Amino acid sequence: MNYKKLGNTDLKISTICLGTMTWGEQNTQNEGFEQMDYALDQGVNFWDTAEIYSIPPKQETFGDTEVIIGNWFEKTKKRDKVILASKVCGPMREYVRGGGNQFGTKNITEALNGSLNRLKTDYIDLYQLHWPERKTNFFGQLGYEHNDTSEWTQFEDILGNLKKFIDQGKIRHVGLSNETPWGLSKFLELSENKKLPRMLSVQNPYNLLNRTYEVGLAEMSIREKTGLLAYSPLACGYLSGKYRNNQMPKGTRIERDGEFWTRYNKPNSDKAIDAYFEIAKKHELNLAQMSLKFLEIQPFVTSVIIGATTMEQLKTNIESVHVNITDKIIKEINDVQSTYPNPCP
Repeated sequence: MNYKKLGNTDLKISTICLGTMTWGEQNTQNEGFEQMDYALDQGVNFWDTAEIYSIPPKQETFGDTEVIIGNWFEKTKKRDKVILASKVCGPMREYVRGGGNQFGTKNITEALNGSLNRLKTDYIDLYQLHWPERKTNFFGQLGYEHNDTSEWTQFEDILGNLKKFIDQGKIRHVGLSNETPWGLSKFLELSENKKLPRMLSVQNPYNLLNRTYEVGLAEMSIREKTGLLAYSPLACGYLSGKYRNNQMPKGTRIERDGEFWTRYNKPNSDKAIDAYFEIAKKHELNLAQMSLKFLEIQPFVTSVIIGATTMEQLKTNIESVHVNITDKIIKEINDVQSTYPNPCP
């Protein structure tokens, strides 16, 4: 396994992160346990979850993934072997603490305590804001229309709350998710000027069909030591090749919840995927592993968050760290990006 430092800390996290959002929906608790056992044995010491998981988010499965992880901690007594990341959700439906904004003192305190209880731990290593409260573009939205009339918790107040949690020992570090360059820059500015906790990471989408992180945020990640935790690295499985030629395997995310996962079914996405498939085939590489390795070697990426519903997928994804992609392969990948630029932003 390979490791990189989290932000400006000395905490070394695996460059492959175990994503968990399918546990409790597509995966049973026993399957989650098997994945955690295997990942840890392979040196994957960094795991990511969120209070709203399982995904797609539903009232009846809210917090289920954290419960599964907590039960594993209780069973194995290996909490100290894992660097654990979780998230408080942004504005949400009524079933989450009455709905609306979640980063105010009352809601974020309830959110953190709820996560700690489900996870059966007294601390979370990296606590992240899942998406912004303010009106901005995330989850693949385009066509930004400025709207500053809505109410949202001011960044200084959010950081003040997070500082209290750090002082209490309930969290160690903080990060962002689905955030923009402006949001990251404002958080960093306040942390510097007000001596408040510093955001150490940004968990945003990044894959061969969506390289928009490279515009703006990549530079910030390097200069400010706020590395990317790349989620959706295989574009909901499209970059494994399993949906090529109109295939729709039973039990897959798209087959089960296709209406929720429309982000990667766009014009030119099939053409780009076919082109990447041919590169992998030409160089005798597994398409999923090539796709993951390209992300892992980027200087602005701290860790790549993989998700698997089978042990075969998990093993394939973790083994991507041993793959070598040459400058020639990287050039061919970049040529496809030039031909089909970011078909699924």
